[in-house]
Amino acid sequence: MTIELASEYGKIYVTDEVIAVLAGSAALDCYGLVGMASRNQFKDGIAELLRRDNLRRGVEVHRDEQDVLTIDLYIVVSYGTKISVVAHNVQSKVKYMLGEVAGLQVANVNIFVQGVRIAE
Repeated sequence: MTIELASEYGKIYVTDEVIAVLAGSAALDCYGLVGMASRNQFKDGIAELLRRDNLRRGVEVHRDEQDVLTIDLYIVVSYGTKISVVAHNVQSKVKYMLGEVAGLQVANVNIFVQGVRIAE
């Protein structure tokens, strides 16, 4: 699915995959985040860290009838950091990036902590 944005020069179409990569990249810039985790980690109970080229696998994009977005992020946080602070920073950064930089309407950014790891 795509979101259509109108500008003075024409229309811009943004796919869910692009939104997911933007959200994942913004999240990785936050302190205390080790990486993104796969949404489907329930098979063995171990959170699999995703490489940068697979960021969209750790992000789900949902939209309503007015193209307002809800983003679900599956993350792995660094051991020794306060999970609530890291999650809040990720929410703020992703909402800012998609809202102010990309011009998209974001209602919610939901964080699912899939694991805790020692940062390298």
